[in-house]
Amino acid sequence: MSRGDQIYVYRELINLQGVYEHHGIDCGDGSVIHYRKPSETIERTSIETFTRGNQIYVREYPTGFCFIADVVVDRAQSRLGERKYNLLFNNCEHFATWCKTGISDSKQIREFVPIVTQLNTSQLYEPLKQALRGSDPKNAQQILNEALRDIKVVWDDIQPRYKAALQEVDDWNRVAVEALKLNREDLAKEALKRKLTSKKQAGDLQEQLQQLATITETLLRNSQNLQP
Repeated sequence: MSRGDQIYVYRELINLQGVYEHHGIDCGDGSVIHYRKPSETIERTSIETFTRGNQIYVREYPTGFCFIADVVVDRAQSRLGERKYNLLFNNCEHFATWCKTGISDSKQIREFVPIVTQLNTSQLYEPLKQALRGSDPKNAQQILNEALRDIKVVWDDIQPRYKAALQEVDDWNRVAVEALKLNREDLAKEALKRKLTSKKQAGDLQEQLQQLATITETLLRNSQNLQP
């Protein structure tokens, strides 16, 4: 662990041990810049505040893939005071990865498994509320509300586009069939091209929906380990 390293510790999310990684940038002087909880502000704190007594890990990258240490720290400092936290698009890992590589990315958001393909977001509130029992009511409720809001907003935006893309796949397939019946191979080829484009779009959107679903499924699964 040294200056400019992207470091992380395992923390509880809604009182669930080890559910997520909390990332930051090591400044090399005993301090870390990170999206601090519960203020959701990028701050420079002591390493003790960052770790909360948990073991530190270092995110490893291929040689030559990252900025040099001074640039990494400068990038982190340039965003001090920022309050634009978003669970899915701008969390602590997005921030630290951007400082290190220039790419805003969160591996843990992308790699939740297993995949859940069916989810009714209107049914999420009560199970997650029950999972909060035993944690500080004010902070727990804030985390819960923000997580649910982020998930539902994104879900409600993606799901209609996914359904529309699936419909376009069927529509362009029918166009291609009818064109072949009329011996219009040129129209059929064009329709099939558009069908493939819509199919790819539907696949991309489905993957995003699956990621959102698995975030919630993971929380629900781990909540079963809590004591009533």
